[in-house]
Amino acid sequence: MTSKSLRVLLVVLFSLFLIAGSFTGGVLAGWSIVRKVGAAPVVSLFGSPPTSTPVPGEAVDLQTLFKPFWQAWDLVNQQYVDQPVDNVKLMQGAIRGLLDSLGDPYTGYMDPNEFQLANAPLQGEYEGIGAWVDTTGEFLTIISPMPGSPAEAAELKSGDKVIAIDGESVVGLDPSLVLRKVLGPEGSTVVLTIQRDGVEQPFDVSIVRKKITVPTLESKMLDNNIAYIQILDFGDKTDTDLHTALRELMKNKPVGLILDLRGNPGGYLDTAIKVTSEFIHSGVVLYEQNSSGEKTSFDAQSGGLATSIPLVVLINGGSASASEITAGAIQDHNRGLLVGTTSYGKGTVQSWTPLADDQGAVKITIAEWLTPDGRQITGIGLTPDVQVEPTEADVTAKLDPQLDKAVELLLNPQEYESVLAK
Repeated sequence: MTSKSLRVLLVVLFSLFLIAGSFTGGVLAGWSIVRKVGAAPVVSLFGSPPTSTPVPGEAVDLQTLFKPFWQAWDLVNQQYVDQPVDNVKLMQGAIRGLLDSLGDPYTGYMDPNEFQLANAPLQGEYEGIGAWVDTTGEFLTIISPMPGSPAEAAELKSGDKVIAIDGESVVGLDPSLVLRKVLGPEGSTVVLTIQRDGVEQPFDVSIVRKKITVPTLESKMLDNNIAYIQILDFGDKTDTDLHTALRELMKNKPVGLILDLRGNPGGYLDTAIKVTSEFIHSGVVLYEQNSSGEKTSFDAQSGGLATSIPLVVLINGGSASASEITAGAIQDHNRGLLVGTTSYGKGTVQSWTPLADDQGAVKITIAEWLTPDGRQITGIGLTPDVQVEPTEADVTAKLDPQLDKAVELLLNPQEYESVLAK
């Protein structure tokens, strides 16, 4: 296992992490921060046909293979009604189509502007509505609102689909473009038309954008001497912040610890390993399996501060990718209990490779990760040990039955051990 192999990003979203000042305002409504990985060569298909075979050992005449492409290129340049055409956009569109044809929502292309935005850090100050979204489907879909954000105040929920903005339908529009329409400066208002499962008619939500400070985690002591930590992302500083928070919490000699990963959309693989290592003394955190079926194991690191305290992990449909790595490892090692609802189910690893001449980058799914027991979670998610589904009445009354159940388990060691033993 090399440090290079760790420099990858696990995210649930093929979308932009939009920063303040971008696109005339900016809105924290996406989550797709990237890291460069490896040293793969960059080969441009444009300027001259490729010279290497796409599949090792497969004999392909690429000059012949790409002949129809260049014919189409020439026809557009010669016959399209609105001349001259923008050949740079044609080139970028061809790359986008190439990657889209793989049918993998997590493999794709970012143009130079998008790639620059995507290299923003995983924390900071931003102007917007304060929500993580998924742009891989038909609609811009809310993964989770950020705590204390305008999106949370507007009671947006995981699974909400944006079908119109400011009264203008966005049905059929690329969700990444819809995302840009949500942008705007602090103090401005955007009206989102939401389609929600279980609600018969779409409805409008008016949200005032504001500057949002994105913390990595929140920690506190609850009643009955129970420690509580909510991790909001797996960014560069999350593992350091977590270690500091645990050091302070453990001074109270808590009877148990609640790790809240609800609504956590993921982040860096190396951060997920370090975070998990705070709770697991030793052993495999995850396996990475490449296209050849070869597996690489990533083990827990020493020095964890909470490797023996009774532990409950909260998950829901907004818990994805890196947060699923942590939760899955804790579950497979029988280290603690998972409480809540089934997680998102994103178990693939992506790498970004910058393209020549500053023409953006391609994100390619290079592997999938498996839990220590070898479980695949893509499209499946993690099933909690104790299923707790909040009702509409709970939400309206601002109750948290999942947190309540976690507290109940930690205050009843016999029940905790009984569920753990199953």
